[in-house]
Amino acid sequence: MSGTMIELRNVHVDYLVQRHGMRSIKSYLTSFGSKRLLERKHILHDIDLRINGGECFGIVGRNGSGKSTLLRLLAGIVEPTKGHVRINGHVAPMLALGVGLEPEMSGWENVRLCRMLMGHQRFDGEGVRSYIRSFSGLSEDDLEMQVKRYSTGMMARLGFAIATATDPDVLLIDEVLAVGDVAFQQQCYRRIEELKARGCTIVFVSHMLGEIQRICDRAACMENGTVVKVGNTHEVGVHYHGLLGIPL
Repeated sequence: MSGTMIELRNVHVDYLVQRHGMRSIKSYLTSFGSKRLLERKHILHDIDLRINGGECFGIVGRNGSGKSTLLRLLAGIVEPTKGHVRINGHVAPMLALGVGLEPEMSGWENVRLCRMLMGHQRFDGEGVRSYIRSFSGLSEDDLEMQVKRYSTGMMARLGFAIATATDPDVLLIDEVLAVGDVAFQQQCYRRIEELKARGCTIVFVSHMLGEIQRICDRAACMENGTVVKVGNTHEVGVHYHGLLGIPL
């Protein structure tokens, strides 16, 4: 698939956060509005980015740089405060561990719920169920069990299997591969390569540069809520190392 798949123009994301602790609520109420209970925090600002169809695009940056918020923006979980976001095609998000999974529901119930939210039919065929079993490596008993009883590795397996059960146009991956064991990580990388070969656009977020360089065609480096460098993975790696103060 050619052309621009994802485009962000002058995107800003702000959150309203509590400025005063609970002990100050009384003083806030008695101030008759002279004190602000909430303040606006700028999370992302001045984001301009284009990702081409069929490429694997990495986003690297330190913790707190805005990587996960950007991915949530692309997933439709967060709305931009300002600017324009355009995505052509169906998006499958594999976000931070446990995001989107309902802990009180079983594995199978989560499969149905997540796939409905992703725009698929409520009742999938046996092919999808077979893929979920095979890829996740979870037993039928596991899949009938409440997700709140899952280990972190089991949640990662289920989440990745749900996101990749059918070929999406855009796959979003947020730092989940480090959770599973080595065999599962290799399985995920093979599936990512399959999706790339079929023209899927992949956005892969990590603070681990080695992972970005392993699977991505291009990358962006984020710092303080904005994109500070876009280029091939080597160029971005050099810039990222510079931010970290690590000599090459």
